[in-house]
Order: sequence, then C-alpha cells, then structure tokens
Amino acid sequence: MTAKIDRINPPQLHSTPGYHHITVVEAARTAYLSGQCPLDQAGDLVGGTDLNAQIDQVAANALVALHAVGASPDDVVRSVIYVASGDAEVLAAAWFRLNESVIAPAFTTASTLLGVAQLGYPGQLIEVDLTAALPS
Repeated sequence: MTAKIDRINPPQLHSTPGYHHITVVEAARTAYLSGQCPLDQAGDLVGGTDLNAQIDQVAANALVALHAVGASPDDVVRSVIYVASGDAEVLAAAWFRLNESVIAPAFTTASTLLGVAQLGYPGQLIEVDLTAALPS
C-alpha cells in the first residue's frame, strides 16, 4: 500500500515551474535521505566542473538511496536542492536538468532551490536532500 500524498497549489499563490507549494502526507513511515552528493562509489567527485555531469551523478545516487528503502521518486514529499552558485541562470539550469533526470518526479512536490557559497566537498557544485513517504 502506498502512502497517501496530496500535492496542493492554492490558487491564491503564484504558479510554479513544476513543484507544489504544499505537500500533505499520511504515511506510517518516512525516510530522510542525507544530502546526495556527486560522488561515485569510491567517494571520488564525478564531473569535475561540469554541473550537468554532477547533477546526473546526484540523481543516480538519490535513486539508489530511494530504492534501498523501497521508495521511488514518486514517494518523495520534500526536496531541497543546493547549488554552489548565486547566478539565477545556473540555478534555473540545475532545476531543469533535475526535472529531466531519473528522479524527476521527486521535484513535483514541495521543493526548495538554494544558491549557496560552498558545499562540503572540494569542487562540489550540487547536493540534493530528499524526504520520502514510504509505502506500507
């Protein structure tokens, strides 16, 4: 049985580029994934200075983490995306790339996109933090 997830955009709030302002969840269990980084299984940074390559690795890692708890991107109820940039065009490009990735459905829920000065690993350009309602 899947968790009941309602995604809401009140008509009194601005339209969004795919996410919802509110996510209401009725779930027996919830999984909180740590921030997924663009690291391979050996712990090496993937993609160098290529943001798209780093996004693809983050998405792949997030999919593995979701599957490890029996969840899919459709079960995500909250996402926070951190991009090491203050440039609005770079932030938008990251948003659109993630929305074309293997975890795209994760970003139809309550989402926050942040430009930050620095992330945890040298050269890291992106990190994605997900919360999922687990199927019963």
